[in-house]
Amino acid sequence: MTAEPLQVVPLDGELSVVAARRRARELSEAFAFSQHDQIRIATSVLEVARVVFLATSGGRAEFLLDRATKPTSLLIRFVAPATALTRLTEQPARAAGIDIDAGEIGGPLGLLAAQRLMDSCSIEDVAGDAIITLAKRLPPQTPLASAQVAAVLARDTVLPNAGNSFDEMQRQSHELTVALDELQERQEELVRLTRELEDTNRGVVALYAELDERAEHLRRADDAKSRFLSNMSHEFRSPLYSIRALSNLLIARTDGELTDEQAKQVRFIRKAADELSETVDDLLDLAKIEIRPSEFEVADLFSALRGMLRPLLPAADVDLVFERCDAIPPVYTDEGKVSQILRNLISNALKFTEKGEVRVRAQYDASQQILTFLVSDTGIGIAPEHQQSIFEEFEQVENRLQTFVKGTGLGLPLCSKLCKLLGGTVGLESEPGKGSTFSAMIQAHLPRLATDAPVAAPQPSARDAHGDMVLLVSTSLDDRVRYEASLHNTRYRPATAATVREAKSVLAVAAAFAVVLDMQAGREECWNWLAELRREEAVSRLGERGSLEDTDPRQQRMPVIVLSDTDQGERAHSMGADAFFIKPLSGNALLTSLDAMLSAT
Repeated sequence: MTAEPLQVVPLDGELSVVAARRRARELSEAFAFSQHDQIRIATSVLEVARVVFLATSGGRAEFLLDRATKPTSLLIRFVAPATALTRLTEQPARAAGIDIDAGEIGGPLGLLAAQRLMDSCSIEDVAGDAIITLAKRLPPQTPLASAQVAAVLARDTVLPNAGNSFDEMQRQSHELTVALDELQERQEELVRLTRELEDTNRGVVALYAELDERAEHLRRADDAKSRFLSNMSHEFRSPLYSIRALSNLLIARTDGELTDEQAKQVRFIRKAADELSETVDDLLDLAKIEIRPSEFEVADLFSALRGMLRPLLPAADVDLVFERCDAIPPVYTDEGKVSQILRNLISNALKFTEKGEVRVRAQYDASQQILTFLVSDTGIGIAPEHQQSIFEEFEQVENRLQTFVKGTGLGLPLCSKLCKLLGGTVGLESEPGKGSTFSAMIQAHLPRLATDAPVAAPQPSARDAHGDMVLLVSTSLDDRVRYEASLHNTRYRPATAATVREAKSVLAVAAAFAVVLDMQAGREECWNWLAELRREEAVSRLGERGSLEDTDPRQQRMPVIVLSDTDQGERAHSMGADAFFIKPLSGNALLTSLDAMLSAT
């Protein structure tokens, strides 16, 4: 080890031990060590010097500076004959007739104390000498060549007399007393902090209890809100269907001619009823929480959406593009809710895109089993300050296109809620004037339960004092009006729906005696719904009978009449349709078919 020597103190008597301590204290003070470090250094030197002196009478203490370390370190090296090395490190041993045991103050406990008080403490055998080295790093910016250091180094090592030794020990006792007082203060401070921490912990526990209580209160409030929305929506549906049906009958001149002004007013009534019905549908969707998972292909979903949404294109300048997704494997989630999310996002994009395209694509992460749908448009975009608020209920951003497009402010909040139900989130990236990209990330495979179909609530009977309800599903307003008119003044009570979504909403609140399903209304989605209806009926019969083998397929079966522009009768009957007609369907043929189905039940 190369180090700059400072001073050497021989350890040839008890007073030399005190001299070594005093010189350690003076040097540590000259090198600007803190008061606590001065006490640590002086105490360590005293303890090790005592050990060396008790082990051999020929040792010495060397004070050095090690400039090789960063920062520079003060070294105190104790040198003793090698024969003392064993006595310094093994227990028990004898030196000068005194037992150096682990319990003796002058024994190896002194080395242990020095090891704890200094930065390092090492024992080694070098060239026949036993060497104990203590090291303490100097404080930053220590003046290594200060006048105070020079003054200390200039002093001769003079052994203290009895009086000086007493003063040095008294000083040491004072330093130890001060250290004990500070330790006591820290102990009291620790007790105080412990009590404060206990009080804080009790406050945190109380806060958690309050948060749990508030969370339960919010959950009950949310449940009450959902029940209110559901009940309100159900209560609104019946009068709305009546208003729409009656206005359609008036426009069809079923009960007589109307003046131009009367026809105009009736059309206003029907338009207002349609808009209010759309709002009610959105409110009911927000209140629904059940999930019906099933396995399906994303490519089939895109095919159905392509046919369903193409009529919504606002102008020839806007293209609706669905990217190929054949590589995505079958997924297991709620197809209806996924379709609803995409319909809302796509229709929203079409509303606010004047030219360019709306592009729909899907991405699948096989490692995490995450399915992400992206709907990008080249529309007007959304400013950053509004990108969060549009996912709040009834919030709409003012823009120049609002005069031409209407909305309830529930579409995007509904998408967000549905995504959460499916284990995902909705995201948005947008720049005003350049367009937006909405993302819907969901779990591709929901947990498979014992039964995928939730228990349905008891439905009211399809037959009541108002007659047997017949649900007419067609995208064509003229066809719906004509079918309603053909059932006027008969025992059948018509209800109409423009899409499968509306049809499901109708059946959610009232049972139908029969369904007239126009396959132009959603194309593949209508075929999928027909299959779904028959599966639900089969599950219902299975739950009651325990087996499908002994079940009469005609029981608990809602008749479905399928209409199409082309001959698809074979497909319709194979999927469970009770009757098939090529359009147009006359009113007499519809009544005759319904009467035959009624007499067969």
